[in-house]
Parts: sequence; C-alpha cells; structure tokens
Amino acid sequence: MTTTTSKPLNLQDSFLNKVRSEKRSIVIYLLNGFQVRGKVWGFDNFTVIMESEGKQQLIYKHAISTIAPLEAEPVLVLKKGND
Repeated sequence: MTTTTSKPLNLQDSFLNKVRSEKRSIVIYLLNGFQVRGKVWGFDNFTVIMESEGKQQLIYKHAISTIAPLEAEPVLVLKKGND
C-alpha cells in the first residue's frame, strides 16, 4: 500500500520567493534594531541576499526579527479550508 503525504506549507519560503519573483521592496528588521530596505535576490535555509542602496548584503536568518513589504498590498493570501 502506498500513501501520499503532502509537504508541509513553508510560509517563509513562499513569502520570500513571492517578493523575490515580483521584485517587491521589503524591509527586514534585525534583532539588533537595524532595518534593511531593499529587494530580495535570493535565499536559502540560513541566509537572505538583498540589494539595498545599490549594494548586495548577505543577512543571516537567525539575525532577522521581522520581514515586511513596503507596500500595503498583501504578499500571500491564505485560504481557510477543510484539510
């Protein structure tokens, strides 16, 4: 007998991929109080690469407190359903 299991929804990757693919500007709030504004170029399990003020920055995810889009439009629309 085979069973199918769906992958758990990874909201972090979905959010970062959406803002990256749409080239949306975001602000990353770091644990030390600094803010980095710019666009996501790429990310992996441990880091985010952003372009901010014409320079690329590698930010470790463990240093991030919050990520927010600069525009008011939602990035992800989550639907409630009977799963």
